[in-house]
Amino acid sequence: MFKFASVFFLLLVLMIGAVAQSGPASQPTVWATKPDAAAFEKIVNDRLAEGQESIDKIVAVKGARTIENTLVPYDEAIRHINIGYYLANMMFQVHPDSAFRDKASTMNQKATAMLTALSLNRDVYKALSALDLSKTDATTRYYVTRTLLEFRLAGVDKDDATRAKLKQLNDDLTGQVTLYERNIADDQRKVEINSAAELDGLPQDYIDRHKPGANGKIVITTDYPDVFPVLKFGKNTELRRKLYDQFDNRAYPKNRELLMKMMQTRYEIATLLGYSSWADYFAADKMAVNGQNIANFIRDLDAAARPLAKREFAMMLAEKQKTEPGAKEIWEYESSYIKEQLRRSQYNFDSQSVRPYLPYPSVKKGIMDTAAQLFHVTFTQEPNVPAWDPTVETWDVIDNGKMVGRFYLDMHPRPGKFSHAEMVPVLDGVRGKQMPEATLVCNFPAPTADDAGLMEYGDVQTFFHEFGHLMHHILGGQQPWAGISGITMEADFGEAPSQMLEEFIRSPEVLASFAHHYKTGEPIPAELVGRMNRAGAFGRAGYTAAQVSYTALSYDIYKGKPQDVDLDAVTLADTKRYTLFTPPAGTHSYASFGHLSSYSSAYYTYMWDLVIAQDFFVQFDHKNLLAGDAPMRYRRVVLEPGGSVSANDLVKNFLGRPQNMTALQKWMGEEFAGGGDGAAVGVN
Repeated sequence: MFKFASVFFLLLVLMIGAVAQSGPASQPTVWATKPDAAAFEKIVNDRLAEGQESIDKIVAVKGARTIENTLVPYDEAIRHINIGYYLANMMFQVHPDSAFRDKASTMNQKATAMLTALSLNRDVYKALSALDLSKTDATTRYYVTRTLLEFRLAGVDKDDATRAKLKQLNDDLTGQVTLYERNIADDQRKVEINSAAELDGLPQDYIDRHKPGANGKIVITTDYPDVFPVLKFGKNTELRRKLYDQFDNRAYPKNRELLMKMMQTRYEIATLLGYSSWADYFAADKMAVNGQNIANFIRDLDAAARPLAKREFAMMLAEKQKTEPGAKEIWEYESSYIKEQLRRSQYNFDSQSVRPYLPYPSVKKGIMDTAAQLFHVTFTQEPNVPAWDPTVETWDVIDNGKMVGRFYLDMHPRPGKFSHAEMVPVLDGVRGKQMPEATLVCNFPAPTADDAGLMEYGDVQTFFHEFGHLMHHILGGQQPWAGISGITMEADFGEAPSQMLEEFIRSPEVLASFAHHYKTGEPIPAELVGRMNRAGAFGRAGYTAAQVSYTALSYDIYKGKPQDVDLDAVTLADTKRYTLFTPPAGTHSYASFGHLSSYSSAYYTYMWDLVIAQDFFVQFDHKNLLAGDAPMRYRRVVLEPGGSVSANDLVKNFLGRPQNMTALQKWMGEEFAGGGDGAAVGVN
């Protein structure tokens, strides 16, 4: 996922910036000075002070407003404030020390408060409104027009009392969101088992990593590398149930109260600005435009997925009935395991069979090599670069012999670290002045001398996804203005390029280039990839149905008055309405559903963008995804413009038309395209 800013004023999503440098050649790495907490605080405060100086310059202008005396210092203000904001936000997510993360949380809120104040600064708004744009270039006109829209959505044109109230509400929201996310990161839960026999079905390397402690117990945590293999491979139903319960109850009950507060705060912001709900307000500057279009999208997606999801469910229930003849339902904690068993029995594919071909170091190299070919760039690692954790790597992006960006890889779990996967901006690029930078924050198995760090297929897919965000940020970060650099178009387009890149893992040619057996070096057989792809096609409609349920929850809790929402009741109702699996009693998944704070009512973005991503993907030559003119046309038309044009134009410019659901429907039904129940025939 692309990490949304931890405050949900739309201005902050769109107007993001970076630190001023004399030029790319002099741009130090983000942790070059190895700051302690006090030095880190000073860095952030210094950037905020520089931002304020730029704001003061705008206000002090006498006479006619020009690009040079108004827009230039405005963009400088955004850059300076956001270098502090970006750094604080990243350290809140990744720093190993809890006290440092506490300081980062405080500074994150301070930087966000300053951006909120800027979005409500009437003098700055009037100055930008007074610009004569008739002789400027199209990019600058779009930037100013978009910026003025964000100011109005922030409430800059309201009276003093209303603007003061909005500022306080947004400051409150920042604190609520920060604490909500911190609660999830800090609440690592565990299940203890008595012996390795309870791990029957798990890969041997997983069992080897989980040795008994001094008390003789084996600890399984709710960290991703621990929990998902158990849910997928573990034969012990009771262990799966217990671990699922712990995973779905992270941050409960703390985050129940916090989420209700967030919902109320957002509702008050929306109504102060003349909207009937947060969902309507938050969609106003996006492709979706309003809440009703989100509701329509949920309805249409449900209608498209349901018939296929029912066919998949019937096949899964039949699989379960092999061992439980009277079974009538499938529990959520069983679904991954049963799906895996069905893929083995019906498709002759065992997910564990591909893991030996996917050691983390090879996957990392392979994804970077694929991206290098696809986007016509190269990557060079910078050795011995200081970072906040010893495992972090630093890489340069080279285009035609010139360094155009930098990224950091923080790829393995540790206590207190953000527990999902995301791309975090570090710097936005400004052409000729500073390079874009970003960090991938993931939680993949760490290789050791005794452990190759074998990855799941889904882990590799996630890696491709996040690298898609990374390349979008860097290739789209060669703009004349910080405020339109990188992923700054309508926020509900941000997942499309990353989801499109996920599809490259299905290519036998792409996989064979890096998926080599960690012991023998043998490339993954094309026949195994074929079986994997066919088995992988099974379950897409069920996946879509699950995403619809999450999307509905995201929308339903923000579409009206918070006092009318019972979080447990809405979560249960949406799960039962849109999916066919039975949720266990006593779980409270909304408490650890971080997107309800970050994306709020915009979780629909993932499926909205999957529609676009599948439409994009069919434009490539599927016999050789890296060949032809599609890769470079995609880079030039979709990625490189950044936020300099609307997302609707990005789509139309590449497809020659608006997106539609045809490609997604084909993707969902691929396994059933030949008729029958989807089971493989004649596969040995």
